[in-house]
Amino acid sequence: MDQTPRATVTASGQERPRPTGAHPADHPVEAAGSLGQRLDDEDYPAYSMGRAAEILGVTPAFLRSLGAAKLIEPLRSEGGHRRFSRYQLRLAARARELVDAGTQLEAACRIIILEDQLAEALRINEELRQRH
Repeated sequence: MDQTPRATVTASGQERPRPTGAHPADHPVEAAGSLGQRLDDEDYPAYSMGRAAEILGVTPAFLRSLGAAKLIEPLRSEGGHRRFSRYQLRLAARARELVDAGTQLEAACRIIILEDQLAEALRINEELRQRH
């Protein structure tokens, strides 16, 4: 049974709607172009646990700790393996920066959540300004 969500959860816990067809279960790979479009989607779960850890220069345990701290919730493959999107890798990279600077993991996650909420509020404000 596929347990992956149909939206990406932001660091602040809000769902960021997934573009139509961006979820791997929405459309089977029909052509190389289709795969290319999904890989361009920052919410597409393209990276395995091992690859994500390698890219970030962290251990898989660090990535699991970010999940336990509710900063990121990796999507799961049909086999139950964690899959990470580029958006989630950016959050994890920011967490690593803060932890490397001496911030405790829980505090780093809270900072990132607040940064994400602020960015979303600023985006909404700008969108509303443009409408009026």
